[in-house]
Parts: sequence; structure tokens; C-alpha cells
Amino acid sequence: MPRSNDTGTRTTTGRPARTGRRRTLRREVPSTLGLLADPGDFAAMRGYRSFAFDDHRDYLDHVDRLLRSLAAQGIHTTVALFDPVEYADYCADRGLDPDTPGARTRFTAALGGATSGLPYDGRPIDELVPLLVDAAVRQATWEYASTLLAEVGRCADCGEDIGTASFERAAEALRRLMDRAGPGHHHLVCSVPAPEEQLVAVLHADTAPDGRPRVDGRDGLDFVTVLAAGLALGGPGGLVLRSTAEGDRDRVHGWRLDRGRLVPLSAAAVFNAYCTDADTGEPVGPEPGVEYCPGYEVDEPGPHH
Repeated sequence: MPRSNDTGTRTTTGRPARTGRRRTLRREVPSTLGLLADPGDFAAMRGYRSFAFDDHRDYLDHVDRLLRSLAAQGIHTTVALFDPVEYADYCADRGLDPDTPGARTRFTAALGGATSGLPYDGRPIDELVPLLVDAAVRQATWEYASTLLAEVGRCADCGEDIGTASFERAAEALRRLMDRAGPGHHHLVCSVPAPEEQLVAVLHADTAPDGRPRVDGRDGLDFVTVLAAGLALGGPGGLVLRSTAEGDRDRVHGWRLDRGRLVPLSAAAVFNAYCTDADTGEPVGPEPGVEYCPGYEVDEPGPHH
């Protein structure tokens, strides 16, 4: 015969109450979803007979519904890109059969700690995929720039670690950039040609009217690491700062990397850089409402050669 417990929950054996507690506990267990965002990666996984999908669009729609279902249950989910090549290496290193759901589960669980994963916030899958790809590119850029800094070695004159010194200089240069940028929203781009690929870091920052800058910690780290790699390598590169403040024209400043130092560009050089087609070299019209300004001193000459 049904009876009521002291909380008012009706039960016959106690199982519904225990089930409710398990559901409550389940909401406190985070989930990770490994997403095959690229059609080529999806096609690679179709080579496993245990993989249940044969159409990428249908797969993405199922993922979208699954994410919404988990969110509706109050379950926090991290979404990370699933790389079939890394998955195959993971299985080979651990002696796992890659053609099993269990192996995919173990690999996906390992993705939960990846810094390029994103918490699911309810946005549609077609909006989530570009953000995941961008996060993965930024993570790969940071890893490559960090490797370059670790490998550059020590100064032949003083023995100081050049990578560490360059990172400290880059952090100080960013501080000086922001100190003199003025109030408003700031968009910074640093580009450095490296031996294997072009390193590009983008940073969005804001400066309050009282002059205090607000820089996201991870984005700031990525930007400083790429700039530090450019200083340490001593080759060419560039940095552009575009500032937007309410009621004013946008201001664009520029610098070039030259032999391990960030050198301010003249206003004419900034204008020429912005008003030249990068692919054809042909001039293009200046952007309305933009003031092309010289760079300003943000970097002291480095002691290493």
C-alpha cells in the first residue's frame, strides 16, 4: 500500500526516492562530448564498424539534440573537438581496440581537461562549431609559440634564457600598449612568421574611463606568448592596435618586429599598411571614420643577440 515518507514523497519501496537522489547527484557529474566538426574527420570515423552514423548533417543534428537534453537536466557539458588521428594514437599507446565505444569513451573523457574545449551554453550546433575550431587553432598556436620559446636557448653573452626574457618583455610591452591606448575597446593583432607556420594572435581588451585595462587572462596569455616568440626569433612581424571609443573616430596604431624589438611605425606607414591589398599589393581606399596614427614606444631594446 502506498505511503508517504516524512518529506511527503509517495513511495512503496523507497526506490523512487533513491532514484531522485541519484538524478540529483547526476546533475553534479560533468559530461564531455567529443565533436566531429570536420566532414573529413567524420569520414575517417566511419571506417569503424561500431560508429553508428553515416551522414554528417544527421550526426550534428543528433549532437545538437543531445546537448540540449543534457542542459535541460542541469548537466554541465564541455564540448571538444574529436581528432581521429589523435584518437588512433591514443588507442595504440594504450593497447585499446579503436573500433569500440569504450575506447571512444575513454578518449573523450581525456578531452574533458583540454583547454580548447568549450562549455555548452545553449547555442545552436552551427554556431558552436566555428567557436570550437577557433579555440583549437588558438590552442595549437599557443603550443607552437611556447615550443619556440623553449627551444631558443640561452644568450651566448650572459647565459640568460632568451625565451623567458622575451616573455617578460612581451608582457611589459602589452601593459604599456594598454596604458597608452586610452579609454574604449581595443582590438590587437600580432603576426609573426615562424619556421613552420604563421603565428597570429588576436586580443580584445577594454580600458575603463579611469584608465584601468581589462584583459582576459587566457587571451592575454596567448597574445603575449606569440609576441614573445617574435621577439625571441628576431625576425620580421607586426602588431596592429585599433581602438574604438564612443563619440570618436577609430584610431589605428602599428608596430613592426625588427631584430628582436617592437618598433613604432609612422602614421604614413600605418596608412600604407592598411590601405594596401595584402594579396595584390594594389592600393585600396582608406576606411571612413578611421584615423591612422603612429605607434608609440612600448619596448626597450633587448640585451640578447
